[in-house]
Amino acid sequence: MTSTTTTGPVSTAAVGDVTQGHHDDTACAGCLDRRQLLTRAGGAGIAVAAAAVLAACGSSSSPGTGDTKGQAATPGADGATPLAQVAEVPVGGALLVENGGEKILLVQATAGTITAVSAICTHQGCTVQPAKDELDCPCHGSKFTLEGANISGPADKPLPAVDVHVKDGAVFSGAA
Repeated sequence: MTSTTTTGPVSTAAVGDVTQGHHDDTACAGCLDRRQLLTRAGGAGIAVAAAAVLAACGSSSSPGTGDTKGQAATPGADGATPLAQVAEVPVGGALLVENGGEKILLVQATAGTITAVSAICTHQGCTVQPAKDELDCPCHGSKFTLEGANISGPADKPLPAVDVHVKDGAVFSGAA
């Protein structure tokens, strides 16, 4: 193998000073080179993606949190506050209510029978919303029956049942 040694300065004028990763002196002073541009664009992209994920699966600011019913209800004779009136729960549908900070869905699959399931999706914790004759998670598309069983989507567990009872036309939390 032969070795070449240079004793004088090497001219790179034909290719500029790019061989060492520096800008040519003729480049604009405020311009970004390719590496700086890609680094800044990548950082901005990550920030936007993170914000989108937090918005989709966040807590009270997530889509699908919905208005809840029953927060200003008047207490019953025994001092308990009803979650809703039976007449407010649609037959063949559900009503989203809040019970001590917990979101639940009151369901009246058949007239006169009220049951309840948790309104928190078993996939990633978004608030499930009542739909025409099913329960839908607006975040990732999981669908549940009115009884809380999975129909489709990424959630692989049913919505847990919640104890409720009816007294004098009002729905209360807990077993009777």
